[in-house]
Amino acid sequence: MQRPCLGFIGIGIMGEAMTRRLLDRGWQVTAWNLERERLDFVTPHGAVAAVSPADVVDASDIVLMCVLDGDAVQNCVFGPAGLATARETRGKLVIDLSTIDPDATRDMAARAFANAGLDWIDCPVSGGPTAARAGALTIMAGGEAAAFERGRTVLAEIGTNVTRMGPVGAGQTAKIINQAIVGVGYVLMTEAALLAEAAGIDAARLPECLAGGFADSELLRKLYPRIQRRDFEPPQAYARQLLKDMKAVGEFAHAVGCELPLVLQARDRFAQYVDSGHALSDPASLIQLYE
Repeated sequence: MQRPCLGFIGIGIMGEAMTRRLLDRGWQVTAWNLERERLDFVTPHGAVAAVSPADVVDASDIVLMCVLDGDAVQNCVFGPAGLATARETRGKLVIDLSTIDPDATRDMAARAFANAGLDWIDCPVSGGPTAARAGALTIMAGGEAAAFERGRTVLAEIGTNVTRMGPVGAGQTAKIINQAIVGVGYVLMTEAALLAEAAGIDAARLPECLAGGFADSELLRKLYPRIQRRDFEPPQAYARQLLKDMKAVGEFAHAVGCELPLVLQARDRFAQYVDSGHALSDPASLIQLYE
């Protein structure tokens, strides 16, 4: 059976890594990005550049999207030359890999289906660009079971842990919880590195020392060493993005009646760092705020 043609909208750090992975695996990919110069990161590897999101849909059976925030998703889908304005949309599948608000996801998915016949699954990801290039992302999915099954083969190319959590919006809800853990984790790993260094022990060996205990984690094994080495270039993510996600966690928690003081303190740390001119710095470089 012939593979579906893929589209990819949003060639940022993560979008580039996922597109490159799909190209490496032999998929045909048509790509679009608001800043067209970013397409130069994927077209030499076989991606076909499109002039608009609508053109991506016309060339594709399944469109993956990974953009900055809910406003960007809105513009890519419903704006001028957006996905919903394409000539042939009915029955095509949108896989939104962006991290946005669950309610906004449900609203846009319903509108996309009603106005253009587009099916939709929300599939925010976790793991960073290195995991994306290796096809080892964690993917939290929301959508109808049939739509999820249509997208499963593509998702399995970029993720090793792909879990449908429920209907549309459930993936974004799971990602909110993921980002609560991650955001607090960045602050905690930063403070752990500072404490180890101040105490005079061999701070670089802390992950080795704590391996197998309750403190052991992916954060300790992968993030802590980068923080402790001050290894921030090139950025693997942007501080502004994690701040956006932490704000979303706070708003969601308030909406469902949860008090999360630890999460809010971590959010405020990132807000202070971003406001000091580090919006495009790697969030692992938060330790510079302390220093």
